[in-house]
Amino acid sequence: MSRLLRSPLWIALLIALADVISGFGIGEPFTQAYWNTVYKVWQRPVPRSYLIVNTGNNGGLDAVTASRLLDCINSGNPARVYIDTSLNLGQDQSAKNAVKRSLNKFGSKVVFVKRMANDFSSKIEKSDLNFPIIMNNYRVVASAWSINFAGFAESSPYKIQIGGREIETFAADLGGAHSGRQSLLYPDFSLDPATIQTVAASALLERNDATPQLTGRTVVISDPNPGEMISYFGHGVIHPVALDIAGAEALHRPFAFNLSELAMVAVVFALLYAGHHRARGKTKRIVYLAVPFVLVLLPILLRAIGLLADPTAAMLCAAIFAAIRIWQKRIRRAQLTSVSGLPNIHALSSGDLPNGRDVVVVSIARFDEIMATLPRHLHSEYAHQIARRITVGCGARDIFQSDGGHFAWVEEARPLDMQLSHLEGLRALFSSPLHIGSYVFDSNVHFGLDRNEGVETGVRVNSAMASSNEARNHGRGIELFEAHRLAQAAWELALHANIDDGLRNGDIWLAYQAQWDIATNRICGAEALIRWNHPVRGPIAPHAFILQAERAGRIDALTYWVLDEAVGATLALNAHGDHFQMSINLSGQMVDKPELVNSFTEIVARHGANPRLITIEVTETTTMGNRAIAVNNLTQLRQMGFRLSIDDFGTGEASLAYLADLPSDELKIDRCFVSRIIDSDRERAIVASTIQLAHTLGQTVVAEGIEDAATLAMLRDMGCDLAQGFHLGRPQPLTSFEREYATKRKSQFGLV
Repeated sequence: MSRLLRSPLWIALLIALADVISGFGIGEPFTQAYWNTVYKVWQRPVPRSYLIVNTGNNGGLDAVTASRLLDCINSGNPARVYIDTSLNLGQDQSAKNAVKRSLNKFGSKVVFVKRMANDFSSKIEKSDLNFPIIMNNYRVVASAWSINFAGFAESSPYKIQIGGREIETFAADLGGAHSGRQSLLYPDFSLDPATIQTVAASALLERNDATPQLTGRTVVISDPNPGEMISYFGHGVIHPVALDIAGAEALHRPFAFNLSELAMVAVVFALLYAGHHRARGKTKRIVYLAVPFVLVLLPILLRAIGLLADPTAAMLCAAIFAAIRIWQKRIRRAQLTSVSGLPNIHALSSGDLPNGRDVVVVSIARFDEIMATLPRHLHSEYAHQIARRITVGCGARDIFQSDGGHFAWVEEARPLDMQLSHLEGLRALFSSPLHIGSYVFDSNVHFGLDRNEGVETGVRVNSAMASSNEARNHGRGIELFEAHRLAQAAWELALHANIDDGLRNGDIWLAYQAQWDIATNRICGAEALIRWNHPVRGPIAPHAFILQAERAGRIDALTYWVLDEAVGATLALNAHGDHFQMSINLSGQMVDKPELVNSFTEIVARHGANPRLITIEVTETTTMGNRAIAVNNLTQLRQMGFRLSIDDFGTGEASLAYLADLPSDELKIDRCFVSRIIDSDRERAIVASTIQLAHTLGQTVVAEGIEDAATLAMLRDMGCDLAQGFHLGRPQPLTSFEREYATKRKSQFGLV
């Protein structure tokens, strides 16, 4: 049932039926416009069997004129005479008798017409007939029409009740139908009221001879401007007698029946159903094109044989269906890329995946550069060539694309080793360049794979996309998004709020690890190291959140907080007398920030500290965004007094380039070299040559990762300046570090 309610066809049908049942008439304005247009085009003349005698006086006829006119008309031997005007007989009894004699000459041919108010559904009293006594012996008919919301006549009953008396309606009597299949008759609006034969009463009286014009015809004696005017489809406001004639002529058709709105709804619904569910391709278009023709032509054809099929509800049904389908197609177009025509990844994310399927996303390296290089008319060709290679390699029928250079598809889940081997083979297909027009591009691709069944499709697609980005960023061919990373994803995405809470609650704090002067065997400084003890997750390793902080844009706030805390700690430790040097880490992402120098200056100035007591360690393995601005910033900081250190020297791709380009005072050898100098001649030679190179360049050398006394002794023999590691001291809170530092200082100077 819920599926039906989501179908545009059933929604349209339910709204149309609700409109019919409630009688609200949502589509009536459309039907009004429809019939008005139809009857402006479809017109035919009124039969010559009708003749209107226009009295020329909307105040009625006096007794003398009435008697003369009746005698004149009677001389013409008409078939019937309808008196649709007032007779003002006055008080002259002889004049009344003359009118009575004239009426008697007609016998049963004469009929009086009582014109009712358009809204005749209200209670009608006997007094509404209001005829003089002289006329009570003659037959009376009533002209009574119901009107729609716009004042246009729609139908008339065959008979009406007036004060307990049943009276024929004018149209029914004219048409000779004294009972109908239904209670209402409907006029034939195709009759052009302007073609009704009309003669002035004064002309008949002047000639005193009406035989040629009246013989065998139905004559209606009528006022020129009756009080109740009425609107007629296709012609606007007209003389009411024309409407009665149109009603009479409609009764001459084979049928006189109202099929109701449901008949047209059923026909249109059947066509829409066939087009929506059964037909395909060209047949579907033909069926849909048939709907407007049926809506326009079928009511006209049925009306021509006397069957009324109101298209209001059917038009409403078709309009709602078309509107929903257009909206759905627009949404569908939004799910297609504007250039390539491939379905957007959003279309994959919004669907359901069957069991036993993996989601694969491939990320195209340097996609934005390729798009900027290619002319716009070749963008689609590039995307389709990528999709074709994927299809050839894996057989996937539907390839989905995002604007950022990601292509996604779904594959059968294989054992992991087979799936990885399959993707490696697919990657080999992209080893040959792509030829797009006159352009040739290398196709370097990186795959992200999600195998987490039971998770929402959108989450799986995003997971595979994130994995493909990670594979591209780290130069790997394939990255698997495993289940445990889904739980981690929520944590990483909320890192901004978690860091703010950690700083506010004291869960994020600084630990201080001592740096020793190897020559004097004394503590000369410390490195400030950030720590996070989460109340739920427990201790979080720095590398687990610092990288995420860089990605989330929170590394700036963390760095400035570390500097502020470290400067305060430096002042406290220098209060013990010696020159104590404090080192802090600076992310490579920050070194080219325009506000870096001013922010460091403001923090140090606020504490009233000497910048020469602060060493800034820049990790040389971190890529800098703008190298020229970074070098300028570091140069300014060094000129202000800050010491600069190249951290983790030897582990990146440009160690010597950093040493040559960056203004520095210190070089810090990474623990991966220091920890192996006892057992490895190669590492020992590397460390020794690095110390010699640094000293040649006037640099102080710090060795980190010292775990034992033998390593410290060898570094002393090599001439290393400073040492740091667990053998010399573990990172600890400021209070513990300051207490230990004070104790060691007293011991060194013999103060204990």
